[in-house]
Amino acid sequence: MSRQRGRRALLIAIAGIAGLGLAAFAGLLLVSGAYKPAEYLEPWQKNTAQQFDDPRVRLAAHGLLAASGHNMQPWKIKLDDSDPLAFYLYADSKRLSEQADPLSRQMMVSQGTFLEYVRVAGRQLGYVTSVTLFPHGGYDEGNLRASMDAKPAARIELEQTVPQSEPLYDFLFLPDTNRLAYQPGKLTLEEVKALERLSVEDGITFKVYQDEEDVRKLGSYALRAAAAEASVSRVMEEAGAIFRANEREKNSDRYGFSVEGQGTSGIMRHVVQALVTLFPSMNAGQAAADRYVQTAEESVSGTSAYVMILSSGNSRTSQIESGIAYSQLILEAHRLGLAMQPLSQALEEYAEMKELYDGIHREYATGGETIQMLVRIGRPTREVPQTMRRDVRELIVEN
Repeated sequence: MSRQRGRRALLIAIAGIAGLGLAAFAGLLLVSGAYKPAEYLEPWQKNTAQQFDDPRVRLAAHGLLAASGHNMQPWKIKLDDSDPLAFYLYADSKRLSEQADPLSRQMMVSQGTFLEYVRVAGRQLGYVTSVTLFPHGGYDEGNLRASMDAKPAARIELEQTVPQSEPLYDFLFLPDTNRLAYQPGKLTLEEVKALERLSVEDGITFKVYQDEEDVRKLGSYALRAAAAEASVSRVMEEAGAIFRANEREKNSDRYGFSVEGQGTSGIMRHVVQALVTLFPSMNAGQAAADRYVQTAEESVSGTSAYVMILSSGNSRTSQIESGIAYSQLILEAHRLGLAMQPLSQALEEYAEMKELYDGIHREYATGGETIQMLVRIGRPTREVPQTMRRDVRELIVEN
């Protein structure tokens, strides 16, 4: 389906609904769940974290606002019974994206995004955080699921101190991804320098690309990768299984995808949600694949700059450190008034993506690095709504 045909079909459907009158419109709102409270947005309220007396839980409530692959929020925390200022972070093996992320690289990057949000929140709330990665040793890659359950990805120790005014704290509460087209124009030299000098671990680097040739090449990689992914039914079905069509589903399973992720808000959000609920085929099969590619085309056409995060190695530690770097990039971009969207498809490691994965590394990782993140960045045309987040108490596992 072409972009024009897809939009025409939606407009015809909306026009038909409008012709049925207010009763039909009220029915659509009912199907969408417009009258239900959006419990899945409560974690974004600053006072939500403050209700917890335990500082570890309070900081974890900030951590779950971080970005994660497919918005799976693949985190578990275990409170240390012997130390009231220590807890462990585990990768939740039940939240793997086995088709899109078969080597669990994105899963480990997501552990790092959580840790950086915890660190920033700690400074604001009066806690210095000390993080030890893989305190009980690395994973057994031959038995990865069981190893993730048995071994923590990190131990976080808190030291109470005087609360500081952390300039990045307020940006924790902004959506991490904006998939809409951005305003035309390059980043300023000052903005580029601010992004490339972010403080990260040795072996992790940021690179900004905004020359015309690089923008064209990277946009091409993004579009070809989106088309390749759209053609792989098992990957698309995996994504479709975590799509939440309406308010009831979003309140019940507060992770995955929803129409907000495409920037849809206001009354239109409820119209689209109702249509997808009533006609699930609109978001399945070829229709979903076409929409996926169309969205990529719209995003890439509205992009004048890209950022990469590269690591000198590709160990599990490097992957987590890249996630820490990614959260730093998100928060600094917010500070600069910029928006971002990860374009992860060309970096995914399944057979159908190998040619593009090898190609982008051959051109942009000439020193043998691993490209951990490819991100489009620019000045937003408008704000986007927040997306689903789980209740932090769901993350806590018993000792």
